[in-house]
Amino acid sequence: MSLTRRAVAVAAAATAALALVGMPALAADIPPADTVVTSPNVTHVQNVPKPASIAATINTDIAFQGDYAYVGNYGGFSIYDIKNPKKTKVVSSVVCPGSQMDVSVYGNLLFGAVDNPRSDDSCNSTGLPATEEESWEGVRIFDISDKAHPRYIKSVETNCGSHTLTVVPGKGRDARENVYVYVSSYSPSANFPDCQPPHDKISVIKVPLKSPASAQVAATPVVFPDGGNETQPGLLLPTSGCHDITVYAEKDIAAGACMGDGVLFDISDRMNPVVTARTTDPNFAFWHSATFNNDATKVVFTDELGGGGAATCNATVGPNRGADAIYDIVDGEFVFKSYFKIPRHQADTENCVAHNGSLIPVKGKDIMVQAWYMGGLSVWDFTDSANPREIGYFERGPRSDGSGGGIWSAYYYNGYIYAADFNEGFDIVQIKDRLTDGAKGVRMDHLNVQTQESYGRGRH
Repeated sequence: MSLTRRAVAVAAAATAALALVGMPALAADIPPADTVVTSPNVTHVQNVPKPASIAATINTDIAFQGDYAYVGNYGGFSIYDIKNPKKTKVVSSVVCPGSQMDVSVYGNLLFGAVDNPRSDDSCNSTGLPATEEESWEGVRIFDISDKAHPRYIKSVETNCGSHTLTVVPGKGRDARENVYVYVSSYSPSANFPDCQPPHDKISVIKVPLKSPASAQVAATPVVFPDGGNETQPGLLLPTSGCHDITVYAEKDIAAGACMGDGVLFDISDRMNPVVTARTTDPNFAFWHSATFNNDATKVVFTDELGGGGAATCNATVGPNRGADAIYDIVDGEFVFKSYFKIPRHQADTENCVAHNGSLIPVKGKDIMVQAWYMGGLSVWDFTDSANPREIGYFERGPRSDGSGGGIWSAYYYNGYIYAADFNEGFDIVQIKDRLTDGAKGVRMDHLNVQTQESYGRGRH
């Protein structure tokens, strides 16, 4: 998540409150500082440091296409050649500041989310207060046909910026002509000219594939006509939009993690997603992201307790807060089954939170890998919705300088797990376990994790 300027004060307050009640984890449970540790079935294959041009800013999300991985960064993005994962190398790096640079790819296009008011839409822009009407934030579009020389071709301004974005393929004949981008943003203020309350909506960008420079906001459907969950005690922020949306386009559904609410959408009309089910949870502080299982009979929602800046993976916070929540979908409604949280307590200097992950494509099983910031990455099985369990992990010990960081996103792609670490760069990890070996037979030619496709389905 890495909260924007709209929520920094709230996140800081939450972090301080948690620090006051935190209890030290047992020293014997904590790895030595700056040391990689793994479960016996996990191997650390390689680490690739961030390119020098964006080394000072943090890594964020990852997208994949063919033999390439695209890693977002607050300072821009980088393209990696992963044809031989054991020899992963940087192909190019684009300096274009503006958090978060959540990235997705489609054909020769890369979409980058900017939720940080800038002086203009260029890659030479500087930060500007959201109170200034001339500030810009939204979505940047790059042509990535030449991997060594990506080309910035278009920007689309959206209300309240773009904290995250989700690529949504069109339907039928329209799929050959257009792709859509669902833009999630939140936290309006009467003092922000381009982000006025109420903001209980998303923005839908329509991108003509033959003319991507003509992309524009084509709809702003209201998700929460009643305002959403705004009064629940313990919320990090009241609902005022969505944080992240995961679509399952072939099934015409989507799941939204919307601050105080978890929602299910019907997206059969791409321009007008309609909420069909909704849930809240007294243990959730901030609904952060969502993942369907392959059959779309379950959704895993994550709770970003403390806004990502707090030490929440300890005995004091416990197993039910700052966790994943597993819901079965029964007759179109959410049915809560259980929570999952990594069982390895982290030090009180380690910010740890449920964050971005993806399914590991084992047919007949529900297994995923997930980032936990300084809790590292966890491979876990939720085939039995009521009894999830961790089956493998990779993490580093506390940073010797006492600062925060960790793994923002961890995704499985064609036999390997790729992880974007705030500070350490790009990690390549492999798990060898009888529970995950079935994934070896599933090959993908692209992956945008927030645009789910069933295993074995043809790729773009």
